[in-house]
Amino acid sequence: MEERNLDFDTVADRRNTKCLKYDFAKARGMPEDVLPMWVADMDFKTSSCVEDALVKWAHHGIFGYSEAQRGYFETVRAWMKNHHGWDVQEKWLVKTPGVVFSLAMAVKAFTKQKDAVLIQQPVYYPFSEVTEDNGRKLVSSDLYLGEDNRYHIDFFDFEKKIREEKVRLFLLCSPHNPAGRVWTEEELLRLGDICVKYGVVVVSDEIHHDFIFQGKHHVFAGLKKEYEDISITCTSPSKTFNLAGMQLSNIFIPNSQLRRKYRKELDKAGISQPGIMGLVACEAAYENGEEWYTAMLSYIRENIEFTRSFVKEHMQGVTMVEHEATYLVWLNFNGLGMEAEELDRCIIHEAKLWLDSGRIFGACGRGFQRINVACPRSVLKEALERLAQMIRTNYKRC
Repeated sequence: MEERNLDFDTVADRRNTKCLKYDFAKARGMPEDVLPMWVADMDFKTSSCVEDALVKWAHHGIFGYSEAQRGYFETVRAWMKNHHGWDVQEKWLVKTPGVVFSLAMAVKAFTKQKDAVLIQQPVYYPFSEVTEDNGRKLVSSDLYLGEDNRYHIDFFDFEKKIREEKVRLFLLCSPHNPAGRVWTEEELLRLGDICVKYGVVVVSDEIHHDFIFQGKHHVFAGLKKEYEDISITCTSPSKTFNLAGMQLSNIFIPNSQLRRKYRKELDKAGISQPGIMGLVACEAAYENGEEWYTAMLSYIRENIEFTRSFVKEHMQGVTMVEHEATYLVWLNFNGLGMEAEELDRCIIHEAKLWLDSGRIFGACGRGFQRINVACPRSVLKEALERLAQMIRTNYKRC
């Protein structure tokens, strides 16, 4: 199939399309003219192969109850094997409306009220929300920013927290959002062996696994049979092909007892068949979207390099944390000496930018900002120029 949607430079007008990113600034307390660079979807049209498949199905005109057939699994299996070297089995697959939903179901399935759930802040903020909103005890073994400008795991603290807090569940973010780390095989093995030692169930959110710019992504469950037995692996085409609104994720649970507990929680929530459009989009993306995916990944890689150079040349006092994965860049503003609240105010009301404040990723995220670079380069350039101007205006020493 011929791919048509390979122009990533043209700005698509997403306003007045019920778009969370662009149409809800005022409702979220932002200026109406703010430039949004926050929520993790892309400002690119998805693969034309996906578009065509959805249009074809829409013309069918009947949208009744649906379920995936064998071809769906085989397409998902091929993507996982070809891109990540992991050969999955059909019986492992549980389809859900999204990864955040899946995290919440895991918290409810594998822990009880007041049980401890471990995360590694700064981390994607729903990790803490699905833990605390379900009445569990949130425990963080914070990552630390090393002299190499990368985040690292404090393994001593990680094991200490598990042992002392009697942790039952660990929410792993791999690759990590917002730190941009691709965990090495050695790092994952050290984490995994500790979790096996203490009988901790691991929910591995690997939704960004197709955005690797340095190193190699390792599926946690695929490293050892012992890890497979304690793992819930969360994947989705939503980040890779910009399909978040399709509300479909593919969750893999090899251990039959864990899978039974998890399905029971889905039954309690009233979740059964997935939406037909999500199934159609996923199958089309994984089967025919390779050309689009490769071109998109190359464009984002260039955006990341553009951001790195711009920050270095025009934003004294700001550093870009070394970036290995995802299209969400983590910027460190602590060199400006600003309070986190004042930094947020200046970015929103002076630069007129809507970024994700580091504060929402945990206390250790104060003074940082997350910026989404999955957009046309002209939009990215404007956003970075606004940031640079804000810094020059308020902090002459920079």
